[in-house]
Amino acid sequence: MFTVTEEALGQPYGNTHSPDEEAAESHVILAAAREAAQQAGLRYAGDITPQDAWRLFSRQVALLIDVRTAEERKFVGFVPESLHVAWMTGAAMQKNQNFLRELQAKTNRHDVILFLCRSGKRSVAAAEAVTQVGFKNAFNVLEGFEGDLEDGKRGIYSGWRSHDLPWVQE
Repeated sequence: MFTVTEEALGQPYGNTHSPDEEAAESHVILAAAREAAQQAGLRYAGDITPQDAWRLFSRQVALLIDVRTAEERKFVGFVPESLHVAWMTGAAMQKNQNFLRELQAKTNRHDVILFLCRSGKRSVAAAEAVTQVGFKNAFNVLEGFEGDLEDGKRGIYSGWRSHDLPWVQE
């Protein structure tokens, strides 16, 4: 496991920009999300677009935590190298009573954490919950993995997959 914090922003990752440009861009992404969250009165660090989430994650500035069920990851797909801690489990979608314990086993309170779910709702709940217990860098990935339901389908106009970001399916 690697630990990523906002102090890690100055470390070089990726190859499309210089390390300094990537660090500056990453800092701007996080600062803008924090400012918008503060103005909106959100109870977590902020919202991040799927594209910006990929930038932060691929540069190892942030951890990407998929909070969907194991079944959703298996049958719908997931982001390679993302971590999994289910917010809800089973067909009845009951809250995972071990969520915080499982998250703490994979992260620490100073990590920049991006929560991803199907449509961006469970990830908000997860970000709010961990912020309440002292995590300061909990962000929600807007649109989720599949996006909103549109014309009876998901992933057409919104969501991680619709933006052609990396994902795999078992």
